[in-house]
This record gives sequence, C-alpha cells and structure tokens, in this order.
Amino acid sequence: MDVIFQSDWISLFIVGFGTLFLIGEILVNMRGIFALLGISFIVIYFYTYLTDPTSFAIILIIYFVGLLLILIDGKIVNDGTLATLGLAGMILSVIIAAPNFFAGIYAVLGVLVGGALSFTFLKIFKRRNMWSKIALKDRLTKEAGYSSLNEEYEQLVGKTGITITDLRPVGTIRIENDEYSGVSNAQWIEKGTEIKVVEVDGTKILVNKVTEEYIPLDK
Repeated sequence: MDVIFQSDWISLFIVGFGTLFLIGEILVNMRGIFALLGISFIVIYFYTYLTDPTSFAIILIIYFVGLLLILIDGKIVNDGTLATLGLAGMILSVIIAAPNFFAGIYAVLGVLVGGALSFTFLKIFKRRNMWSKIALKDRLTKEAGYSSLNEEYEQLVGKTGITITDLRPVGTIRIENDEYSGVSNAQWIEKGTEIKVVEVDGTKILVNKVTEEYIPLDK
C-alpha cells in the first residue's frame, strides 16, 4: 500500500475520484453517498501528504471553499468570477499538498478530469430538485415584479402630468414627481406640455395633450 501512495500517478485517481463524487453529489440526488465517497478520497489525499495537522486542516478548507465558490457561481452569480477563483483554490490546494512536481501535475489533472466527468452523472441519475426550484423561484420573482409594475402603471390612467422632454412620439414625462417613459398618440408633443394618461398597455404609457380628445390607435 505504501508503494502505491509513493507513486506520483496515484494523485490523479485519488483527487479525480474525490472531485468526481463531490461535484456529482451537488448535481444529482445520491442521498449523501457520493459526498461521503468524495470526502473520503480527498481526505486520504491530503492526509497522506500533509503530516502537520494545521497544514492539513488549512489546505483541506481551501479545497472545499473552492468547491463552494464554484457552486455559488453556478447557481447564483453566474458570471464565472467565483467559479474561476474556486477552481484556482482547488488546484492550489492539491498542488501545495503534493510531495513533488509530477504528483502535483497529476493532482491538477485529477481536479479537471474529475470535475468534467461529474456532469455525466446527469445522464444517469436524477437531477437535484433544488436547482429546478431555484430556477422556478427566479422566474416567479421576475413575473411578480412585472405584474406589480403593470398594476402601478394602470393606476396612472386618467392622471395628468407634464412632458420633460419632447415626445417624438416617445419621451419622458413626469407624473406626481415620478418620471416615466411616455408615448404620444402618434403625434409630436413639445417639452413642458401638460399631458394626460389615456391608456396603459403593459408597461407602455400612452398620453395625450389635456386639451385633446383621445382616439384609440386601433380604431
């Protein structure tokens, strides 16, 4: 067994399997089985090459913080910044723990290959419901915000205000100290003209001069 752990190439398999199962547990619902396997492989790797308890704990934390950053980026931030930092942290941790240069290279390959192969679990096992719930919550939040905005705009019908830019036919209007984007009824309305909201279509506010009769565009 000692001979096996003295071989540089073993880092590829230990780190590879550890990363494979840990990311796999995040992607699919394996009731913690993959998590236990992944943690076991990673702990074995760091414990084998780091004899100092303090160094072992610090490097292990760096690895898992990196994994956490990738998770946060993939499901919340989605700009790649945290994922890049997380991957760098995981790679740095396995390099520091490696006993020599070649073992470090194998360990880095283990992180990359294991992470890439973990996505194959999505084709075999059931995807975690939490990701679909997050996506659904985000969609419902956006819809609720859009609905709330519609209700606010609908309350403007019949109110008067003033144009603060020319409407050609789109411009900016002010109603009760709030500014909105307004659309005239196919006419030019100069800046400083008193207007009245005659119709709201979604988030589109149709206005007329207060002295003019409104004729719907579809008639």
